[in-house]
Amino acid sequence: MNGWVHAGLIAAVVVVVVIRRLRGEPLNVRDLFGPAVVLTAIGAWTLVERHDLGAADHGWIAAGAALGIALGAARGATVRVYEREGVLWQRYSGWTFLVAAVSLAVMAGFAVLAEHFGLAPDARPIQLSMGVGFLGEALAVGLRGFSSGIPFAPERRDANPVDRFRR
Repeated sequence: MNGWVHAGLIAAVVVVVVIRRLRGEPLNVRDLFGPAVVLTAIGAWTLVERHDLGAADHGWIAAGAALGIALGAARGATVRVYEREGVLWQRYSGWTFLVAAVSLAVMAGFAVLAEHFGLAPDARPIQLSMGVGFLGEALAVGLRGFSSGIPFAPERRDANPVDRFRR
């Protein structure tokens, strides 16, 4: 797939997720973990196709993934989780965007540091970074939702997939 098309599709997914969560949406497991799993899988697949990575590259990839999960969890701590219509809902707050901006700066610094030490710049796929960030967020939000005792929202099987974005 063309790199620009690939980047455009990923950007579209992220924009849709952010808009939905900014407006507020029912909190269900598929919507919570879906984007994280898809983006992480795409990033991991990109790495699997690389055969020229050394031990240092793998170390930086692991450290970057751990940092991404931690920063995502920090972002997830700012997501508002609340009850509406008898089920859990989630909504991004202003703090969520502040933490996201700080996270981007930290990850950019991490990438600069990795390049400074001579590691392969394309050994850190953006999809993997975004995916593990969303995974950290999903873990934090999911844990808060689970511990609230309020049921997660059911999956919407009856609606047209396009209708899900019209809420």
